[in-house]
Amino acid sequence: MELARRPVAGDLERAGALLAAARRIVVFTGAGVSTESGIPDFRSPGGLWTRYDPRQLGFPRYVSDPAARRVAWRLRRELHRLDARPNPAHLACVRLAEAGRLAGVITQNVDGLHTDAGLPAELVCEIHGSGRLFVCLDCGDRGPMAEAVARVEAGEEDPACLACGGIIKAATVSFGQRIPAEVWARAEALTVAGDAFVAVGSSLVVYPAAGLPRLAARLGTALVIVNREPTPLDGLADAVLHGEAGSLLPALVEAALAPEAPGARR
Repeated sequence: MELARRPVAGDLERAGALLAAARRIVVFTGAGVSTESGIPDFRSPGGLWTRYDPRQLGFPRYVSDPAARRVAWRLRRELHRLDARPNPAHLACVRLAEAGRLAGVITQNVDGLHTDAGLPAELVCEIHGSGRLFVCLDCGDRGPMAEAVARVEAGEEDPACLACGGIIKAATVSFGQRIPAEVWARAEALTVAGDAFVAVGSSLVVYPAAGLPRLAARLGTALVIVNREPTPLDGLADAVLHGEAGSLLPALVEAALAPEAPGARR
C-alpha cells in the first residue's frame, strides 16, 4: 500500500527549517554523493552499467562462472585506480557529527569516503558492505582489497583465497546477496532513532535500502530528499531539493546549525 502523500516544499528554506528543528539527524547517502568525488555511478548515462552488465556480475553467476569473476575483477581494478577523496557532502556529515546532531550515516556506497572524511566508524552504517576489503566465500578470510587488486595487476585474472583456495570477492553486497541481518537491524534502529531523515544522492529505487526513507515517513519523521533527479519517494517527503549533493547538503547543515536555529540551542 502506498503511503499518504505529504506536502512537498522544493526550497532550501523549508528543508533547512526542518533540520534546524531536529536534534538527531540521520543521513542516508547514495551514489550521487560519491560521483562528485569522481566515482562513477551505475545507472546514469556513461555509468558503470553501460560498460559492465550487472546480470553478469550478480552473486549466483559470480560464484558459478569464472568468466564473470574475471569481469568483476576488471571492474574492481578500475575502481581501485580512482583517486577518490571526500567532497563537501561528506564533510557536511562530519560537521553535523562534531555539533552532536548526527545520529548516524546510513550509506549505500562502498567506497569508505565517509570515514576518510573523518566520521568515526561507529557513526557509519555501510548497508552494502565495503569495497575496500575482500572476503573468501569459503573460509571467510578477509583482507585489504589493495592486496587482491595487486594480484590482478600482476596477472591473476581470478585470484583465489591464499588461505584455502576458495573464491574471493569484494566484501560488498552484490545483486542476489542479502544485506547481513545485523547490518540491516542497525540501519533500521538508526532510522527509528532519528527525528529527521535526509536522503541524499540516491535514486531510491533499490530495495530494501529504499525502504528506510519509507519507514521514516511512516513514523512521522521529517523526511528531506536531495537528489539531482526526481525519485519515486518525492511525494512522501516534507521537502525535496533537486541539485548537487556537494552544494545542497552543506547548505542544509549550515541552516541546521545556525545559532538562531531551534536545534542549535543548548
